[in-house]
Amino acid sequence: MKTVPTLLISAGLLLGANASAQKFDNLATTPQMGWNSWNKFACNIDEKLIRETADAMVRISMKDAGYEYVNIDDCWHGKRDKNGNIQPDPERFPSGMKALADYVHAKGLKLGIYSDAGATTCGGRPGSRGHEYQDAITYAAWGVDYVKYDWCDTKGLNAAAAYTTMRDAIRSAGRPMLFSMCEWGDNKPWEWGADIGHSWRTTGDIYPCWDCEINHGSWSAFGVLRILDKQAGLRKHAGPGHWNDMDMMEVGMGMTEDEDRAHFSIWAMMASPLISGNDLRSMPESTRKILTNKDVIAINQDKLGVQAWKFLSEGTLELWAKPLANNEWALMILNRGAGAISYKVDWKKHKISDDLSKRELDINKTAYRWTDAWTGKTGDTGKALDLTIASHSVAMLHLKAK
Repeated sequence: MKTVPTLLISAGLLLGANASAQKFDNLATTPQMGWNSWNKFACNIDEKLIRETADAMVRISMKDAGYEYVNIDDCWHGKRDKNGNIQPDPERFPSGMKALADYVHAKGLKLGIYSDAGATTCGGRPGSRGHEYQDAITYAAWGVDYVKYDWCDTKGLNAAAAYTTMRDAIRSAGRPMLFSMCEWGDNKPWEWGADIGHSWRTTGDIYPCWDCEINHGSWSAFGVLRILDKQAGLRKHAGPGHWNDMDMMEVGMGMTEDEDRAHFSIWAMMASPLISGNDLRSMPESTRKILTNKDVIAINQDKLGVQAWKFLSEGTLELWAKPLANNEWALMILNRGAGAISYKVDWKKHKISDDLSKRELDINKTAYRWTDAWTGKTGDTGKALDLTIASHSVAMLHLKAK
């Protein structure tokens, strides 16, 4: 495949020194949606998988539902050439990344790629440390639209500085690329990341379980509820163009259907990026229906961009609220427990006020019609709503003023 000319790299380095130090605007104005290879395939990836996944995203209507990024995670890398230009693995990606990007773009989708702030990636491939501008120019020449930037092998690095360097490199390359910072929340990226990336991971890796922690010695993976609980206090940092990223989703990866629906609902309410991690080519219809539920996706993609918060806990039952544009609201009733729970929503009992958005939900002042995002049932706030919430499940209601 063609390499990026050394002259172009030098020009990029010079441009980088003078480029306006800012990320590309008008990306991730709502949380990004797409697919990532890691959760299901880890290092077992090749260009055939990526092409077939792009085909599937169109065929099963995920593209129509709003998913647009097809993201290649770790282990796509080959070696650097004599000029230091990163090459894809020639056996796994024999056609090259430019051809793969062209294929994905022809489907009306966008291609994402992975690198790391250290000298090596988490999978032991070449990282971008010392090659940031060179790699960004290479990605731009390939037609990449999304860069996920990990945090392995980074001893001695300052996180904010390392991510700023890659942000500036992407900017200097001249191609708008969404910058997804995967720093695991170790250095509180929510406090400094809004001007650097379009999203930042808030926790360690996800694991397909409801409420667990898998200890790997020096790091842990977390289940759905553990990740949810780690979002406390972070909502004020999220908004259009800069999101708290709760990690790729594990929908369709071994949990129950109720747990998958709850998982998807939680990510939607929390305005987290919706990046699926399952095999799109062969998933059952039940999983496809969860991932393409347009009512739930609309709540995630709401233009107001306000993250939900928990306003009430009653044992294992939690009530969450998310202000939406046009004076609309989303409510989620979450059953964390092992048994089904009957619950009466007494609309007039609680006035919900949000200090962050300065929004108020007061049924005594404004009447609303509600739609259940999962069942399609409708009603209004003129009378109480009786619900039965299954174990490890949710009810999700979209309220519009009458």
